[in-house]
Amino acid sequence: MLSKNSSFVHLSQAMKHSFSELNVGRHLRNAGITKKLGFSCLTIFQLLFLLVFEHRTWYQACLSKKATVLPGKDVIYDFLKVPTFNWRKFLLSLSFEVTQRFERLTSSKRISVFILDDSVFSRNRSKKVELLARVHDHVTHKFVKGFSMLTLGWSDGFSFVPVDFALLSSTKKENRYCEIDSTIDKRTSGYKRRLEAIQPKPEMAATLIQNCLDKGIVADYVLMDTWFTHAPLIESITEKGLFVIGMVKQMKQRYLYNDKLLKLDELFKVVKPNLQKKGVLGSIQVCLQTDKQTSVKIVFVRNRNKKSEWLAILSTDTALSDEEIVRIYGMRWDIETFFKCTKSMLKLAKEFQGRSYDSMISHTTLVLTRYTLLEWSRRNEQDPKTIGILFFLMCEDVKDLDMLTALQQLLELFETMSKGTVSLSTETLTGQLTHWFESLPSYIKGSLSFSMSES
Repeated sequence: MLSKNSSFVHLSQAMKHSFSELNVGRHLRNAGITKKLGFSCLTIFQLLFLLVFEHRTWYQACLSKKATVLPGKDVIYDFLKVPTFNWRKFLLSLSFEVTQRFERLTSSKRISVFILDDSVFSRNRSKKVELLARVHDHVTHKFVKGFSMLTLGWSDGFSFVPVDFALLSSTKKENRYCEIDSTIDKRTSGYKRRLEAIQPKPEMAATLIQNCLDKGIVADYVLMDTWFTHAPLIESITEKGLFVIGMVKQMKQRYLYNDKLLKLDELFKVVKPNLQKKGVLGSIQVCLQTDKQTSVKIVFVRNRNKKSEWLAILSTDTALSDEEIVRIYGMRWDIETFFKCTKSMLKLAKEFQGRSYDSMISHTTLVLTRYTLLEWSRRNEQDPKTIGILFFLMCEDVKDLDMLTALQQLLELFETMSKGTVSLSTETLTGQLTHWFESLPSYIKGSLSFSMSES
C-alpha cells in the first residue's frame, strides 16, 4: 500500500475486506470498467480510494519511496477520463447491494426514504473545464463557477447511501463558459451524461428516481426541500408510486380548499392554530392546483421563540399523523451531513482538477463510494445484527430517528429561513457530522482527517 503506518494498514486491510464483501470488483466489471493491459481497474480504483486516508495527493504519492510500484500519472488520469466507463451503472449496482444488505438488518415495517437535494460543486479557479457554468449558490446567495451536484440518496433512518447523482451545468448557453467536447463519441455513456448536464433540474430529479426504481432500489417516501416541492415534480413522483414529503414556503402557489384557491398564509388562518401549543400547530388537507388535483396534507410547525413564525411541510400521504410527517421529514438532514462530509473530509471537487467532464464524473463516483463504504463500516460497528445469526435473531433494530430529534432539527431552520435559506445552522450540522464521525470504527477515525473549516 501507500504507507506502513499501522492504522492505515489496518484500514487498507479492512477496506479490502469490504471491497470483497460488497463485490466492488464485480460491479466495476459489469459497468464496463475494465482494462486489457497493465494495472487492473480494481487495483487503480483501490489506490485512488485510499488516497484521502493517507492524507496525500497522487502527485505526492508518486514522489514517495513507493513510486516505483505505483501506476504512472498518465495511467491514473487516463483511467479517470475514459468516456465509455459507465460510472452510473457501477454506483447504482453497488448501492443496490448495500441497501439490500441494510434492509435485511431491519424490520419490514421500518420506513425507508429517498432524499433529493443539490449542492454547489465549485470550480472557481477553473477556466477551461468542460461544461463549466455560472451557477447560483442558494446558501451564500452568490453566483460561482462550477456545477450543481444533484444527488439522490437512500436512508433507513440510521444509514445514508448516495445512490445516484448528476453534475448539472446551466440550461442557458450564455451561462456556460465551455461547451461539450466535439470529439466525444456520441454512443458513449459519457456523452449521454453530458446531455444530462444541460437538462432542467426538476426533469433530471425525476430521471434519477426512475433510475433507482429501474435498478430495484425501493423506498416509501421521497423527501425534498422547498426548491423541489412544486406541483409538477410532485405529480411526476406520485405517478411512480412513491409518496412525497417536502417543505413548502409562502409563494404565489395556491392550493384548492373548499372550492377556493388559497395561499399558505391563508390556509394557516383556516387551521386556527393554538399558538400556545409547542411544536406541531395543526394540519389541513387540500388539493394541488393541477389537472389531477392531487390531495395533500400540509402540517404547520411553530417557532418556539417567535409565535408569528411557522414552517409548512407537505405530504401526499394524507393518512399519516402530523407527528409522523415531521419525524419522517427529519430524515432529510442525513443528506446535509453527507454533503458536509464529502466536501470537508473526502475531497469532493478538490482531489483532482481535470478539465474533462468524464474525470469529474468518475472522481465524484469514487468519493460517493468512499462514503458508502464508510457507512457500511459504521453500520457493522454499531449494529449488533451484523455480528451473526444469533445476534440477528435476538437484537432489536438500530435506533431510528425519533420525533423529538426531528422536531428539534426542524426548529433550527427558523433562524436560517429568516435569511432566505433552507439549511441547518452551522452548529447543528457540526453536531451531526461530529456524531457521524465518532460512530465510525477507531481505525478509520485514525486515518481520516476531520476539519469543519472546509466547506
